[in-house]
Amino acid sequence: MSDESRARPVDDMTFEEAIGELERIVGELERGEAPLEKSIAIYERGEVLKKRCEALLKQAEARIEKITLNKDGQPRGTEPLDVED
Repeated sequence: MSDESRARPVDDMTFEEAIGELERIVGELERGEAPLEKSIAIYERGEVLKKRCEALLKQAEARIEKITLNKDGQPRGTEPLDVED
């Protein structure tokens, strides 16, 4: 992981950017080649990225609508999707 990507504010990242960096972090940690202090730092960055991804997914779910049907089974409109917290 480059110093440039670690310096980028997570709150400015799209879902795709955040998940991409999170995948790189997981790969780096799985290889086990980083010194302990660096492993801790990138793990902490990964936690922040994970929370960003979760928040963006929750926002997307809240925007999804489901089609409602009338008594004859015909589409009559949409309503917000019930999202479990």
